[in-house]
Amino acid sequence: MKKLKIITSLCISALLLSACGNLGNGGTTPSVGSNKSTKGYQTTGENNSNDYQGVIQDGHYKTSRSRGMGLIQNADNLLNLKSFESGLTTISKEQFSTKQYVFQEGQILSRGTINNWLNRKSKKNPEGLNPSDNGKKGENERNPRYIQQIEEQDYMKQTNGKLQLAGMTIGIGMNKKDYYQKEKYGATFETEISKETRVAEGKKAAQKVLQRVRSKVGNNIPIVIAMFEQSPKDSLVGGSFYAYTVSKSGTDIGTWNETNIKSYVFPATEDNAVPNDNDETSFENFQKQVRNFFPNISNVTGQGQYKDKELQGMSVTITTQFYSQTEITSFTQFVAQAAKSYLPGGIPLDIRINGSNGETQAFVSTNGSKGSGYYTHVFSSY
Repeated sequence: MKKLKIITSLCISALLLSACGNLGNGGTTPSVGSNKSTKGYQTTGENNSNDYQGVIQDGHYKTSRSRGMGLIQNADNLLNLKSFESGLTTISKEQFSTKQYVFQEGQILSRGTINNWLNRKSKKNPEGLNPSDNGKKGENERNPRYIQQIEEQDYMKQTNGKLQLAGMTIGIGMNKKDYYQKEKYGATFETEISKETRVAEGKKAAQKVLQRVRSKVGNNIPIVIAMFEQSPKDSLVGGSFYAYTVSKSGTDIGTWNETNIKSYVFPATEDNAVPNDNDETSFENFQKQVRNFFPNISNVTGQGQYKDKELQGMSVTITTQFYSQTEITSFTQFVAQAAKSYLPGGIPLDIRINGSNGETQAFVSTNGSKGSGYYTHVFSSY
């Protein structure tokens, strides 16, 4: 568990806390590595111009006010959570330049607010975005819960030595299937939600969310609202964003734009064929090389995210069993070379090497930028 927590922290840091550079509160601001505490704000800085700088307040990373809600809502398929968070940031980058804006975890919507919005509408909860319970239990008779999750991202600019809110992105996750129980602790049933219904209900919810957020932040900042389709519980791949809109000011929802972003599993299946055969061939060659290296390789799987049928990034998981630190080290070095030779280049790529108990033993990664190599790390046993 200790190692897993370490790798999780590293991944989060790589995504959100890219480091170097300061934005102070008018005075001198200590560097990120300083132990000196400060009042006001500073930023994490950047390692990569494609990543946002994050906000630090009084020496601490400024976490979301609704932190944990996404994880609770996605406990049955953590791939949804990963796809949701990474995809939301990708959409935000199209509207809020990483060179002009600083990323801040959502500070406007509290955990209680989002919880009320995600629950059903009732006399006790008039703010509920999901329809009231009609008391019926049949899968085609009951009112399903259409909305599964909501996440806020804030984008800041420096004005007169202070960071001020200059833009927002709101992600809304819509259910493809709604799971329910007819009785407490009973069997789980599901209601299938058609695409037409899901899209229509999503637009209704987006309009209400925009109005509510505007009442809190005013009309002077652009607000992006992005719609996400949740994958079912048993899916091998996370969900994907299917549309977004930009409200420049006021409560006009604006024009909806299709994202053409979708996640696919590797190796491909009949129901989930990847858009590019070359990518599939590359993965199969990589998989073959990895499996030939050591007799105890049990599984090599991947997930790739595509936009307009072009691969944007890939994460790979290798499950195996090694008996010594030297075996893990040798295998990790081999995986890095095989990835460089066989997997698609020019994209961010993460490879996790897990033991049979699920514990991460090593990882390999590259940000995909020109001239960048693969970074490897093996977790020691001490």
